[in-house]
Amino acid sequence: MEEHKHEFVLEIPEFAHLAYEVEEGLALVTLKRPEALNALSQDLLQELAEVAEVIAQDPEVRAVIFAGEGKAFAAGADLKEIAALKDPFAAREYALLGQQVFAEIAALPVPTIAAIHGYALGGGLELALACDLRVAAKGAKLGLPEVGLGLIPGFGGTQRLPRLIGRGRALDLILTGRHVPAEEALALGLVNRLGEDALEEAKKLARQILKNAPVALALAKESVVRGEGLDLAEALEIEADLFGYAAATEDMREGVRAFLEKRPPGFRGE
Repeated sequence: MEEHKHEFVLEIPEFAHLAYEVEEGLALVTLKRPEALNALSQDLLQELAEVAEVIAQDPEVRAVIFAGEGKAFAAGADLKEIAALKDPFAAREYALLGQQVFAEIAALPVPTIAAIHGYALGGGLELALACDLRVAAKGAKLGLPEVGLGLIPGFGGTQRLPRLIGRGRALDLILTGRHVPAEEALALGLVNRLGEDALEEAKKLARQILKNAPVALALAKESVVRGEGLDLAEALEIEADLFGYAAATEDMREGVRAFLEKRPPGFRGE
């Protein structure tokens, strides 16, 4: 009896407000509402959720960059939609939508990088905070200005920012609502790297990451994320377990062989 092998075919939906492309293991997600400085409408948020699902299922993707088309990364949530919210319950659902989408991005098993140019404000900065790493162009402005609109950050900003830069620094930015220049953002630990061109700098960072073993990258990210908020003893148990998984991979054997043979490793993600 003849065996039939079924190839995995990934269905990629058509996106109206973002572009998705993959080249040599690196996925690029580009927000495409330049006329609105890539403001995060509910339609765009839904498409971000869809693209996160595609990335999670795509075996070719080993790192992701989020970027914005035009003059900004993302200037915030769509104020017209916020103004149309009728009551606290509708506003709560709106916040939960943004939180859920960004939680899906944060949960991706591959490294994620936000390439920030122009403005990353409000929901735009919250999208960047959901990524593992942030690269900013010189001249970029970052901030959570919601209190100046009579709001608070609602897509995770009040929770992710203190975890990233500390409570005092986070409250400084949240309570003043001020725009932080890229150089100060680097000093605060809000961004990891600066460059003349944020996307090119992000690609440079991604290429450094992609040289490493895919399974090890996923396990290293998982170890950091799962260990956050636990006491040290519990977190070290998680690290030891995941170290054990990594040591059982073919990539580990290839990595050690390549090191001893003084050649570049040929990792296969196995």
